[in-house]
Amino acid sequence: MNYTEAKALVEQYGQEHLLRFWDELNESEREGLLSQIAAVDWSLLSLIHDQSAITAERGHLEPLGALEIPEIEARRAEFEACGIEALKAEKVGAVLLAGGQGTRLGLDKPKGMLDVGVTRPLYLFERLIQNIMDVVDRTGAWIPLYVMTSQKNNDDTVNFFREHNYFGYSEDYIRFFIQEMVPSVDYDGKILMEGKAQLSMSPNGNGGWFLSLAKAGYLDELKARGVEWLTVFSVDNVLQRINDPCYVGATILSGCDCGAKVVRKAAPDERVGVLCLEDGRPSIVEYYEMTEEMLTSRKENGDLSYNFGVILNYMFRLSTLEDNMNKNMQVHIVEKKIPYIDGNGDLQKPEAPNGYKFETLVLDMVHMMKDCLSYEIDRHYEFAPIKNREGVDSLVSARELLRENGVEL
Repeated sequence: MNYTEAKALVEQYGQEHLLRFWDELNESEREGLLSQIAAVDWSLLSLIHDQSAITAERGHLEPLGALEIPEIEARRAEFEACGIEALKAEKVGAVLLAGGQGTRLGLDKPKGMLDVGVTRPLYLFERLIQNIMDVVDRTGAWIPLYVMTSQKNNDDTVNFFREHNYFGYSEDYIRFFIQEMVPSVDYDGKILMEGKAQLSMSPNGNGGWFLSLAKAGYLDELKARGVEWLTVFSVDNVLQRINDPCYVGATILSGCDCGAKVVRKAAPDERVGVLCLEDGRPSIVEYYEMTEEMLTSRKENGDLSYNFGVILNYMFRLSTLEDNMNKNMQVHIVEKKIPYIDGNGDLQKPEAPNGYKFETLVLDMVHMMKDCLSYEIDRHYEFAPIKNREGVDSLVSARELLRENGVEL
């Protein structure tokens, strides 16, 4: 794209301000700005005038039960045999969502670089790789692992893995790819700028992982390898088991298009999203969306009706993901405090929300599936998210759970 083409494009969408500082830019900055303008998905801008995109109404919600631990234990041999067979044949890959920074934890680096050790270094990335290695050691087969980073943390993440020799994982089975970015806008739909040659961009949400993976060129590689399933998991749960054979086998044998690991809620108002049915399809209702009736409703045996919270560990059938890739996925528009430069080129850091970011969510990928196996896990064995510095779901609570599971810190 050249300047004339860019000028015509921004004028078409009322975004002439993007070229306001053109005369002040050097050649390299101009090239960068033109490439950013060329990459903008302009269809997103119209969404801010569509209130249904900002305040989307939920469909009819119903409880969804789970394959509970007693039944899993009763059928463990059957499930594990199926899972081990699939893993040995390298039919199951894994995707680590690691695009975030550890800012809330006081770490100005990728969140996976957080040191959870006490007497020795033990990094989040390292612990997750160790959990995957448990499966590799058991099956004798490497799991193709794809790590999604962001523009801000990609170099740090890749270098960290290299410096630590991939924590013992086979370099041939690890790939890194960068999450797609989308522009941030003010309340009038004008794209904000964070520099004279830099649009304000943010990751497109955790629901954009598969499209980003495909755009990075790895979809063909997956199919060439014979991968039929992908497990996607978040970076912050230091205890989670990835591609454990029992879960893999149970999901495959269920005939469902996806599986979701869930934990039994510790309390009715626990701040976790709950797997349910929405208009007959699997869905996730966030804790803040639940009515008092939904929170307190109980079954005849006394269990909560909406009883199983998701932990962001899903297993998807690859062919279904590919079928859904070109379908319109819901875009969530969220108000944020977004730093920007004003008309004079001075950086402003607002103290209140001043615009919108566009996000897709992995929970909407679940809702696009025709069915989902809800698979209960023991939260003390597999659920230690690190979201806060102290208190609930913190580094402190995660360390306690790691010790309970015999991990040396």
